[in-house]
Amino acid sequence: MYGMLLESVQHFVQLEYGEHVWKQALFTAGCKLTVFNTYQQYPDSLIPDLAAALSAITGRSIDDFMVFFGRCFVRFFSNFGYDELIKSTGRYFCDFLHSVDNIHLQMRFTYRKMKSPSMQLIEVDEKGAVLVYRSTRSGFSKYLRGQLMEIAKQLYNMDITIKVLESQNDIPGGTTGPISIQGGLKTVIVKYRLDFDNREYMEKRVHIKAHPSQLTLPSVSSSLLLELFPFALILNEKMCITAAGEKLIESWMLNNVTKSPNELMGAKVTDHFKLRRPTGITFTWDNMKRLQTVNFEIQLLKGQTVLEAEEASALMDNKSAVPELDDPSKLMSVARRGSHGLKNILLKGEMRYIKDINSLVFLCSPLINNLEELREVGLYLNDLNTHGLSREMVFSGFSHNSRLDLMCEREEKRAEELETSLALADSWKRQGDELLYSMIPRSIAERLREGQNPLETCQTFEEVTVLFAEIQESLMSDDSIKYAMTTVTTLNAAFSAFDSLVQTPMAYKVETVGKVYMAVSGAPDPNPCHVQHTADLALGMLQSIHDLKLPGVGVKIGVHTGPIVAGIVGLKVPRYCLFGDTVNTSSRMESSSDINKIQVSGYTANKLKKYGYKLTFRGKVAVKGKGDMETFWLEGGPSGTATTGSKKVEKKK
Repeated sequence: MYGMLLESVQHFVQLEYGEHVWKQALFTAGCKLTVFNTYQQYPDSLIPDLAAALSAITGRSIDDFMVFFGRCFVRFFSNFGYDELIKSTGRYFCDFLHSVDNIHLQMRFTYRKMKSPSMQLIEVDEKGAVLVYRSTRSGFSKYLRGQLMEIAKQLYNMDITIKVLESQNDIPGGTTGPISIQGGLKTVIVKYRLDFDNREYMEKRVHIKAHPSQLTLPSVSSSLLLELFPFALILNEKMCITAAGEKLIESWMLNNVTKSPNELMGAKVTDHFKLRRPTGITFTWDNMKRLQTVNFEIQLLKGQTVLEAEEASALMDNKSAVPELDDPSKLMSVARRGSHGLKNILLKGEMRYIKDINSLVFLCSPLINNLEELREVGLYLNDLNTHGLSREMVFSGFSHNSRLDLMCEREEKRAEELETSLALADSWKRQGDELLYSMIPRSIAERLREGQNPLETCQTFEEVTVLFAEIQESLMSDDSIKYAMTTVTTLNAAFSAFDSLVQTPMAYKVETVGKVYMAVSGAPDPNPCHVQHTADLALGMLQSIHDLKLPGVGVKIGVHTGPIVAGIVGLKVPRYCLFGDTVNTSSRMESSSDINKIQVSGYTANKLKKYGYKLTFRGKVAVKGKGDMETFWLEGGPSGTATTGSKKVEKKK
């Protein structure tokens, strides 16, 4: 499908549901695109997928959204002037319904790859009409309902109700019709009953009587009619060809050089022509009489061209030189191939029933888009009807396609530039987010982004576990600059190793000040296992310092558990800070610890013992502001490993 359908959906979903819902729908549908190009093609499945996504988000049914999308398209295409095109088809809604297929045919000049459905009115009365919809795509019948209701309301100022009388192969939410046993896609066929006030149309169009002056006009001979329409066909009730225009006979002879023109007269029309549009209609007398207001497309079936006949004759004369051609089936396949022949001519026009001769007259002209197609079907400009606009349309189609190609190239280039800019903007946003999340927790950052006051981010946590780790260096240097550079290198290696151990939400790195590294578990994300996770982090830090093998470098670690208050401090360089006696006590545990040792408070030790951690009583330690406190050394985890100095060794039983 073309991007204009998706543009209409995007515009009105954003208008009625908001930008947030639209982005959520794109994410749910798995669509990574944020901008749609009017003349670019996209997968047919996008519309049903978006309807399903919006249904899951809002609770409305998928069918409701497909109807809504159809209405959106009608509202949207008014910006392109297509509402005026529809209004020009006739005064009445039935005039438009008769002309839907014709509108789709004309749109091929602008949307050359459009796969339009086929629609025909099969019944008309004072209370409405019966419309038959045919398509190779399933799931779009509800979309058509929305279009019809919106066109009737906006352009014809009438309310209509639509009921489905019959439906075949229409799978809800699908985009491709089911596969038939013989191969290929089954056609989706839906028959609608449209109820609306149709009395004026019936009076002016159907029940109208001929003016007396028309009854006195002289009759017109069929030869004159065929002279005016050189591509016309006259068919009798048995659907046999009784007469044909001169140019049509010439085109038939170009594609059937081995046959006589007399073979065309009296032959079944289906022997030499194929009905292309409307789709799904059989080439019968009753159907042709009933659909006199519909434009038909009939394709001349290909026989044997002059070039193919010459090739076949030459091959017959020289088949002895080519052993592969001794097989008659191979020879016939070569003679019948059409790769070098003319392109099949396509005729477009109306079937008119002439009561006086009880015949159908197909008043048509070749369907030619440009000069290249004219050459491909073996015709010239002077072969086309002298009246009408056939010749002008060939030239206008040529110039229009050239302009359209240029415009499409420009639009595609703009779309590529826009996508590149959006991708770059997304990259910058991700980098900015990563930088922000490195300064403050993600959950807090999202609350600030939504406009929350920084003061409102302050929280009280009943119990968390805080860790302090300080890097110790035993090697000194007389050169202060050299010593400072060595210290920076050491701290970078150690703290980078510590960072790799911190995993949110199990633990959060609060800050580094000088040689001290601070972390917490249980804030800002509540964590019931904060004691165990902090103990594991401390043991991992001790092991990482050992693995780095930095000469003369060790670490002192202290851990304590208790309540804290946390929040954002500062505006220029905001930081997530912890406050409370728990922070001070944890800092004292670190400062009074030994190198390559983990000192924990008695309260924390009691909790760790419950989980099987290896702890050794150190004794009482004087803590500033707290007096003497019982502390413990954390030496191993519950797995049965012990830590001696900075090296883990397996305990012997």
